[in-house]
Amino acid sequence: MRLLLGSFWRAVAYCLHPRVIGLSLLPLLLMVAGAFALGYLLWDRAVDAVLAWLQEWALVEFVLGWLDSVGLSALRVVVAPLLVLALATPLIVVLALLLVAWLVTPALAEWVALRRFPDLQRCRGGGLLGSIVWSAWSALLALLLLALSLPLWLIPPLALVLPPLIWGWLTSRVFAYDVLAAHASAQERRELLAQHRLPLLAMGVVVGLLGAAPSVLWVSGAMFIALAPLLVPLAIWIYTLVFAFGSLWFAHYLLQALHAWRLAQARHPLVPEPAGADTAGPGGVEPPARPPRATVIDVQACPIPAPGTSPPPAS
Repeated sequence: MRLLLGSFWRAVAYCLHPRVIGLSLLPLLLMVAGAFALGYLLWDRAVDAVLAWLQEWALVEFVLGWLDSVGLSALRVVVAPLLVLALATPLIVVLALLLVAWLVTPALAEWVALRRFPDLQRCRGGGLLGSIVWSAWSALLALLLLALSLPLWLIPPLALVLPPLIWGWLTSRVFAYDVLAAHASAQERRELLAQHRLPLLAMGVVVGLLGAAPSVLWVSGAMFIALAPLLVPLAIWIYTLVFAFGSLWFAHYLLQALHAWRLAQARHPLVPEPAGADTAGPGGVEPPARPPRATVIDVQACPIPAPGTSPPPAS
């Protein structure tokens, strides 16, 4: 818990740095340009398709007719745009998450490592291609889970639990991989993700809940269509800032966990006993047991320095 809260407050402090604000602008520019390009090409078609679909439902047509009868016919105009924005929101969130993970997270993780752990060995257990495949596959699974769980959202308790869990799972998988890609080996990454599974999931859920805040702006953009060109870029920027904060939180947490884990490995190296060797000491007394270790890293692929010494520079 101390590591969890400590890394949280460090991430909050780092978010105020101009570097973080500057790095968040690149995903923002890409997403805003893409959003307006797709909106120009597909917005009218999407609204017309949704409106035609709504008119096929007798109950929806009854509600729209009732709105016309009480003088609220203007609301008929915003129902279809509101649904289009609601359907597009998961795709926008996932795209913002992926762009931040690919373009911002590696730079922030390197920044945190240089400031807090300058001697941390870089084992490069992942790369850009691995990050793209890992995060894209995770995003597809998350969207599939969201689609399959939609009927369960009609049950109030599940509607409050399932979406945050799915977003938290996706966020933790994507950011954990990209934070550790340069500094941890593949074996170290698997070990850390297994040891810290629940804290990482909790961090992902918190970041996912914070990322739900811009959804309020989507509603405002649908109710006041004239303000949508201003509200949409603002909402996207909030997404990128929230995910940049998530990157920093995961970077502080995982890099400190990696540093502590390597120190523990260096203090208690595992030396395999010869087959059939007698482990009893003099007089038949068993020696004290070595502290348990979760796994053994490949020291040839990623050498671990002795405590108090600096690691060799990464090749």
